[in-house]
Amino acid sequence: MLADQTIAKVLEHGLRQGADFAEVFIEDSVSRSLDLLDRKIDQINSGNSYGIGIRLLFGHESCYGYSSDPDPAGLLQLTENLARSKRGEERVTPKDLRRAPVNDQHRIRLSPEKVGKMDRVELLRRLDQLTRSHGEAIRQVSASIVEKKRSMLIANSEGLFREDSRQYMRVRLSAIADTGDGPQGSAESPGVLGGYEFLEEVDLEKLAREAAETALRMAGAGYIDGGVMPVVMGNGFGGVIFHEACGHPLETEAIRKNASPFTGKLGQSIASPVLTAVDDGTIANAWGSLNIDDEGNEAQRTVLIKDGVLQQYLSDRVGAAQVGVPQTGSSRRESYKYAPVSRMRNTYIDKGPDKIEDIIRSVDHGLYAKKLGGGSVDPGTGEFNFAVQEGYIIRKGKVAEPVRGATLIGKGYEVLPKISMIADDLELAAGICGASSGMVPTTVGQPTLKIDSILVGGR
Repeated sequence: MLADQTIAKVLEHGLRQGADFAEVFIEDSVSRSLDLLDRKIDQINSGNSYGIGIRLLFGHESCYGYSSDPDPAGLLQLTENLARSKRGEERVTPKDLRRAPVNDQHRIRLSPEKVGKMDRVELLRRLDQLTRSHGEAIRQVSASIVEKKRSMLIANSEGLFREDSRQYMRVRLSAIADTGDGPQGSAESPGVLGGYEFLEEVDLEKLAREAAETALRMAGAGYIDGGVMPVVMGNGFGGVIFHEACGHPLETEAIRKNASPFTGKLGQSIASPVLTAVDDGTIANAWGSLNIDDEGNEAQRTVLIKDGVLQQYLSDRVGAAQVGVPQTGSSRRESYKYAPVSRMRNTYIDKGPDKIEDIIRSVDHGLYAKKLGGGSVDPGTGEFNFAVQEGYIIRKGKVAEPVRGATLIGKGYEVLPKISMIADDLELAAGICGASSGMVPTTVGQPTLKIDSILVGGR
């Protein structure tokens, strides 16, 4: 990707400018997408991206720049420009680069490059047909396949030199139904860190059925009367609230800036004793998994909260040093255009001892938020609001009629102590997370769980 001698010169040049640490990140990526809208192929996109990111650290301050030009003279000039405002005393010579192997835990059984484009087109058409087969009230169907392969090389002035690649595959399906009271939509979008075998093995009939039936049920639903009430949150993508309102504030990128309600609370009780939360970058072929992070460290399984007590933050090099915690293999970036920071990987609330039937039975009047849609969160305060994509009233311990228009409103750190029951049906769901180091694949997840009281917005 770049001559070893050039990489070594850039690192040495960085230290000569007075940096405490120098790093080179090289990326060569290929991405493709295929979109079908209303029975027709709407878009076919493909692209290549190559570039070199250079990072210099002066204490806890990071200076970052990038270039798509591998010319050695240009990279040395970029390094010098980065250090211009920070120039200090010349440091020692960097350590010799030591090429270290990467243990690939996420095997690919069928390379996407060996599968023709028409196979993808037929898969999307099949999804369209299966979804529309659920009735004429399905008015619009869109489906897409998104795939990306990232090849990376990471080297630093401490002698680290590692290469890795990541292959992502994802299918997205959206259905819109209208039964005369306005359109309602539903979407499914599973994905993996893996090869084309994922698309051959995914249950297309189940995917289509879940998208179509959710859209149809919500199209015929009435509006909810809002208020403070108990809420049972469904498994899988329901974990997006924990991700947004609690996960981001547990990253050292927030902790080191004192921009988190969890700052200084390691070892303290922050949640109900029934709750354990994990961020695991090692799950085989999971969408948010890694072999190594974007600083070249081994991915890890990190227990964030155990039995309600805060155990660990998610950290990168700068965050770990500034906060005083170990690195957790959580440094991530969208591409060579971004400096890495601490980010989530596969983040979930762990399964509990309860059954979903018992959880529903414990609610006299409340909301069953089976699926969540989009929302927003203020990472500094943990305040969130998320739309309920598929919801039902719970009446006298039983799931009753579907309702639309519900929104969950609260603060992450205030909701955690109110989670009183957790089921044993843990499920994960793929998503894309945006933050200061760009958009990265992450998994959210949780079992079905009960929040004793939360504000539900309605019409």
